[in-house]
Amino acid sequence: MFRKSFLLLSVLLYTCSIYAQQENVPIDHDVYIFLKEMSVKRIIDDVHDDNPSMSRAEVKKDLKEIAAKSNELSKTEKNILKKYQDEFNDETSDSTNTYQMFKGDNNYSSDLSGLLSDKIKYIYAYKDESVNFYMNVLGRAIYGVESAPNKSNTELFDGGFRFRGTLLNNFGYYFSFIKGGIEGNNVFAAIVDPRLKYNFKYVENIENIANYDFTEGYLRYHTEPVKNMNISFEIGREKMKFGYGYGDKLVLSGNSPLMDFFKLDFNYGIFSFSSWTASTVGQFDTARANDYTKYIATNQVKLSFKNKFDIGIGESIVYSGRGLDLAYTNPLSFMKFAEMSIQDRDNATAYIEAQTHFLNNLEFQGTFFMDDDPFGNLQDLANYINKTGYQLGMFWYSPLSINDLTFVMEYTMIRPYVYSNIHPGNSYTSWGQILGDQIGPNSDEILLRAAYNVNSFLRINCDYQFIRHGDNIYDAKGNLIYNAGGDVFITHRDNIDPIDIKFLSGERINTNILTLDIKYEPIRKFFFDLLIEKIWKKDISKDINSNTSYSYLTMTFEF
Repeated sequence: MFRKSFLLLSVLLYTCSIYAQQENVPIDHDVYIFLKEMSVKRIIDDVHDDNPSMSRAEVKKDLKEIAAKSNELSKTEKNILKKYQDEFNDETSDSTNTYQMFKGDNNYSSDLSGLLSDKIKYIYAYKDESVNFYMNVLGRAIYGVESAPNKSNTELFDGGFRFRGTLLNNFGYYFSFIKGGIEGNNVFAAIVDPRLKYNFKYVENIENIANYDFTEGYLRYHTEPVKNMNISFEIGREKMKFGYGYGDKLVLSGNSPLMDFFKLDFNYGIFSFSSWTASTVGQFDTARANDYTKYIATNQVKLSFKNKFDIGIGESIVYSGRGLDLAYTNPLSFMKFAEMSIQDRDNATAYIEAQTHFLNNLEFQGTFFMDDDPFGNLQDLANYINKTGYQLGMFWYSPLSINDLTFVMEYTMIRPYVYSNIHPGNSYTSWGQILGDQIGPNSDEILLRAAYNVNSFLRINCDYQFIRHGDNIYDAKGNLIYNAGGDVFITHRDNIDPIDIKFLSGERINTNILTLDIKYEPIRKFFFDLLIEKIWKKDISKDINSNTSYSYLTMTFEF
């Protein structure tokens, strides 16, 4: 009896060691959309989208929970579930659902016809009881057309490789690199792919052919010392998002450059904790001596009450002009007090956020963001020190019992001077891009979104945004004559700018944006993505209208 029990335990441990994939799923993977919809539908618990990065093992666990309630799914949801089960359940991968170009020891198909099949595809894959390795080729081509205000086009082509896997059941690793080139309108290319605005090769622009490159890589260690206690430590570079928000997030939107970071995550019961420190750079300057490194450190605590709500509180520090400061690498400290103890040189922010889970198919969330220390002036909304913002949103899945449809509504308000700092190097930015919500200070936004899963391989998304912004006022020579707090790089100037500042004062600019996005996957991991966007902008102060319209088709593949 003992020998049989021991043998069974050994088999279970062996199986877990092979298939507990600890590398993260890239934050832009479509599986996050599906898991979010299933969370709002209350098929699974909260997917912690305030700290949304998930390992493949965690995604697999959620998919298993969804499968256990498959009788509550629509036909399309069942097909989407099956698609992701094939991708994330490595233990069931075989020649019927997985292809690799260079045949190895795995029982995968290697016939050339597999490239055009609906199977999971790898260039090469290897796995045993202690290590696994998966290699993919990545490719992308974009053709964009601008029809107003100018007529132009641009083409982007890039490709590269990705390597990922898990060592010894605990160490997840990931590495990818992309190299690309541009033809056509170079300026329009940065609208089609906004990441170019903070890519060194593109911005430097000194070579005969406009080009760009991106790289990511990290090592992640995960352990579960007792059941349901999850501890992970990660060091490297990958795209991150942080904080709630259905559109852009007030805390870390993900629409900024990749940062190098080390990160600690802890989760047990109702308690979650995250702490990370990242390094990045300031605005690009052709004079290399003016370029500098800056750091962002964040701690967040969250309490999650199952089927009720989550509530979290977090803080960040942005600093520059020196090396890594140990005061902010301590996860068990109050950063604002630590900042005061080292002579108040840095930019401190804090936020409170909450998300509900007590209604099936309907979720509410909100974030209140504070820049610097506004507590002494929260009652005086006009004071420039009141650098605050808030965001309120609603996520409604299957509204009016319409399966596979999502409706989102969100309002964001950001007061003047938010994200700026008296020391420009400490602004809440990276590479000149705001780390938080891209509408910037002295702005507000209404976001309406409708998305529909036509089937498991076709999704339609439509966004409408109405943005109001109070811009700074300049004279004909470009001199600043009224600081409305609308520029993240221009802080309040003592004895020059008024103490009281009205929200949306300055040069009022109203913007309407309508976006249609159609994503089609005819073959597994072979995507066509058509985006059409129309922008109507009106300068209320000057009574000037301008319209912008463009579209682009993206083809991506991986095998």
